[in-house]
Amino acid sequence: MDRPSVRISRWDLWSERLRKWWFRFSRSPLSVAGFIISTTCVMLALLAPLIAPHPEHAGWYINTDEALQPPSLKYPFGTDQYGRCVFSRVLFGMRYSFILVGVVLSIVVPLGTLLGLIAGYFKNTLVDYIIMRIADIFVAVPPLVMALAIAAVLKPSLINSMIAVSLTWWPWYTRLTYSSVSSLKNEYYVIYAELIGERRISILFREILPNCLGPILTKATLDVGWVILVGAALSFVGLGAQPPTPDLGTMVSEGAHLLPHYWWVSIFPAMTITIIILGFNLLGDGIKDIFVEERW
Repeated sequence: MDRPSVRISRWDLWSERLRKWWFRFSRSPLSVAGFIISTTCVMLALLAPLIAPHPEHAGWYINTDEALQPPSLKYPFGTDQYGRCVFSRVLFGMRYSFILVGVVLSIVVPLGTLLGLIAGYFKNTLVDYIIMRIADIFVAVPPLVMALAIAAVLKPSLINSMIAVSLTWWPWYTRLTYSSVSSLKNEYYVIYAELIGERRISILFREILPNCLGPILTKATLDVGWVILVGAALSFVGLGAQPPTPDLGTMVSEGAHLLPHYWWVSIFPAMTITIIILGFNLLGDGIKDIFVEERW
């Protein structure tokens, strides 16, 4: 008598995979701490209008009577030289920082990955040579220096800082994907797909790309902190978001000349940048553990 066949639904497969991923991720307490920190920062940024005690201080607001007040119950992070609540501005500054990250990564990750896929699959061809030599030109200059040069040519603004960072960041994803594809294209499952006549676009996006996602997602998570840092550096020198936009880098710059007497004006925004970078770096390490030896 034949055994009844057991059908496994796609939901069951994904549930098992998610459980396996969480097991790998949760083995590291630091990764879990990074997840908590990162999630908290994102939620604070999203809910800034509801959480901020003085949301009107995120725009044009001046109250010299309460300028440079130390931290208190009314102003948890004190006030700046214009009498604005530093805590409220930090919350909105986090929102603008994550907007910068979202726009930059949504541009550079798909673009860099696509170019790396094409160059890696057609290795040692003219296409490979053109793509990788252009990437090498951008990589030869440090990203911060390149971003400063591009932002200096453009009009200082949040949008132009996004453009400046995006133009400097895509080659790193191209080189990362290129190295992964160069090794994966010789795997048996890719060779078999080519032998049975599967289309190249299907091989690239169904066979090779899923197995490159581990390094790409890990780098994207780690780059959240670096993009925020570069954006803050642009704002610090006046090439990023312009006042009264509550940018974290601008807030650090404005409070630098008030140190050490009015330390809270720049210390709290600087600490916020540090915490965000730390949280996403720890989260990136956990994501790297998830995709160890993962095959799709």
